[in-house]
Amino acid sequence: MNAAIDRLWPHPAAQIDDDTILATYEFPPGAWLRMNFVSSIDGAATRDGRSGGLGGDADRRVFELLRRQADVILVGAGTVRAEEYGAMRLQDDAVAWRLVRGMPEHPVFALVSGSLDLDPDSAVFTDAPRRPIIYTVGTAPLDRREALAAVADVVDTGVEALDPNAVRADLVSRGLLRVHSEGGPGLFGSFTAAGAVDEMCLTLASSLEAGNARRISHSAQAAPTDMDVAAVLKGERELLLRYVRSEA
Repeated sequence: MNAAIDRLWPHPAAQIDDDTILATYEFPPGAWLRMNFVSSIDGAATRDGRSGGLGGDADRRVFELLRRQADVILVGAGTVRAEEYGAMRLQDDAVAWRLVRGMPEHPVFALVSGSLDLDPDSAVFTDAPRRPIIYTVGTAPLDRREALAAVADVVDTGVEALDPNAVRADLVSRGLLRVHSEGGPGLFGSFTAAGAVDEMCLTLASSLEAGNARRISHSAQAAPTDMDVAAVLKGERELLLRYVRSEA
């Protein structure tokens, strides 16, 4: 049974269904990049090293629904390893939803890795329903590049540092306009600093974590970015917040 979710703003409604949630988070026309994260009240991005430990049933419900709208799921390699990602395969109901709307059964999985520290024999690649993309830099090790090129498109988007806007441009050139990113903090920070983030979906978990967990966004430079509240939802023990960039 789905976790109960109420919409508090705009247009308050109790126990909204999946279609209403999807409409609340609908991508606008054109190219759009969304970040999706969970955080504790005191700002921790993880519990025991994983973000999955923070989110509850409502977070997991929205997490799965947001994926079904996307053309591509963008994730940093560190998050792929820490959260133990497998192949980017959606559940049967999500596949059916996409097919009715003329979309491919599954979104493309795009990974970001400057070092190419990824295992070409992992299920991320061997069980992929669509060929993944790996965004890297020109200085990445040649041997890893060659091994991964057998199972994914390996694309340079910078010489020593990855250019987030070059990543976006390449995705657009492939017709992958609706980008849903699941982090991690380094990727989020770099994309924010580059002005490449249009939307932020944040689950605020009802917990205090203390400890030394990182924030959801990290970069070498500050990049203040004004955001507007677009929606507020509530699960049993968490708030689900949608923000869009003020000038977007």
